Amino acid sequence: MPSSPEDTTDHTSRTDRADPSGSPESLILHTTDNGVSWITLNRPEAMNAVTWDQRERIIALLGEASADPAVRAVVLTATGRGFCAGADLRGAPATASPAAGDRVPGDVARTIRLGAQRLIAAVLDCEKPVLAAVNGTAAGIGAHLAFACDLVLAAESAKFIEVFVRRGLVPDGGGAYLLPRLIGPQRAKELMFFGDSLPARDAERLGLVNRIVPDEELTATARAWAQRLAEGPTRAIALTKQLVNASMDADRATAFAAEAMAQEINMTTQDANEGVASFVERRVPKYRGV
Repeated sequence: MPSSPEDTTDHTSRTDRADPSGSPESLILHTTDNGVSWITLNRPEAMNAVTWDQRERIIALLGEASADPAVRAVVLTATGRGFCAGADLRGAPATASPAAGDRVPGDVARTIRLGAQRLIAAVLDCEKPVLAAVNGTAAGIGAHLAFACDLVLAAESAKFIEVFVRRGLVPDGGGAYLLPRLIGPQRAKELMFFGDSLPARDAERLGLVNRIVPDEELTATARAWAQRLAEGPTRAIALTKQLVNASMDADRATAFAAEAMAQEINMTTQDANEGVASFVERRVPKYRGV
């Protein structure tokens, strides 16, 4: 079932769409700066519990980032003290609610496939590197949104919660796929069976977070990391992302074949030629992302 926010979350329903201040564009802020697409959840009063409209906006922006040569990296972050407290069930269709009475078999599975799973897949499949800058609580689908990113920066105050078991629910949004691959099945089960809050430092120790930074340094650090990504060989990074993401589900022969094909494709890019030329000429390469 869709993940639900923490108990302290002040929910806002999808009826807020009627108010221009509650439009998807205002609830998901978006800017592009020096080749970096910044996608910012902006419902701080609800700990950034994500609505259906927000989800669709994020998916669309990630798709646009993949297709836009001017975008060479993506940052996912949020305003306020929460990164994302889960999915806002108030705006969900009746079939997504555990209390739904007249549910047709298949409705719930379809809701998950078209909802939470599409959101996580959009991050995993984005052709640009995606960096999560986790500014606060990441619970339920919010935690999985961060874990699906290629790199995760977290503020010292951040925490991660597999909140589903607290609601009597099964994890969604690819959690049972992502977590065992990141930290192994035993640790994943511990987090999912108990639903305890995981502080940022412990998340870093387990390998769920790349680096912890003071809260006030999160944005600057994310900007610096994203800029490094944006100045890199974009197609090579995209192919590397695909290889790594697929490697956990592939045997050696399949992984080696995919690696060889990725090398074949990458050697047709201008950046690969520039990288080789800069090495021969003993200078710093200037990648263009093509």
